[in-house]
Amino acid sequence: MPFAPVNGQNLYYEDTGGRGPVLVFSHGLLMDHTMFEPQVQALQDRFRCISWDERGHGKTADPEHCAPFSYYDSADDLAALLRYLGVDKAVLVGMSQGGYLSLRCALIHPEVVGALVLIDTQAMLEDPEQMPHHEALLRAWMEHGLSDDMAATVEHTILGHGWPGAARWRAKWKQATPVNLGQSFATLALRDDISPRLAEIKVPALVIHGDQDIAIVPERARAMFKALPHAQWVGVPGAGHASNLTHPGPVNAAIEAFLAGLH
Repeated sequence: MPFAPVNGQNLYYEDTGGRGPVLVFSHGLLMDHTMFEPQVQALQDRFRCISWDERGHGKTADPEHCAPFSYYDSADDLAALLRYLGVDKAVLVGMSQGGYLSLRCALIHPEVVGALVLIDTQAMLEDPEQMPHHEALLRAWMEHGLSDDMAATVEHTILGHGWPGAARWRAKWKQATPVNLGQSFATLALRDDISPRLAEIKVPALVIHGDQDIAIVPERARAMFKALPHAQWVGVPGAGHASNLTHPGPVNAAIEAFLAGLH
């Protein structure tokens, strides 16, 4: 399996290769690189598609250990992964947490960023009214494992109601270890608000957001969209938080139109 030994990590990644422009896909909290399978499948004949597992997630995660990290560390990981693969510049596609690190990569490693695709993400902090609920669920999950009721809550928050592919993700969530859950949520909770810095990001950006997203309500993404100097907005009717996974048709169409406009 392909791992990149960078920044003291062994980052799992998948790379379709090829000569086209490079897209690098960064997943959301509690997800992994496979959430972008619909995009990689649709785009790999014209683009080099790189997807990876972030710290504490997927095949990058060590079940027994996860040192404290920030999304700036994750942004460093992304830039280091691109260097490892010999990529000078890429379009960063980030969903939720993947958007958090992609925005920070654009701020601290602007030389590697050709454009941004920001899916169901935001620049500000988590909604303070929601954090106590997240923290209570996390404590119960870490102490007792993921019950069916808690899994249903996580599923509804990320995937919406009744999505037919949810069982695969519930099974993955049940395998998450307390050390990785705890640190990943700490990173989420302790991050900074980068809204005041968005004007520094000069590259083209596409903001895609499900209009039924309850994890990050659309108004939060719209604030980010308005603050980015060169951004486009695409809403996805009927989609929740992981719109690229549950509603790949309109999301893929939006990404392809955006990429076509970059040339």
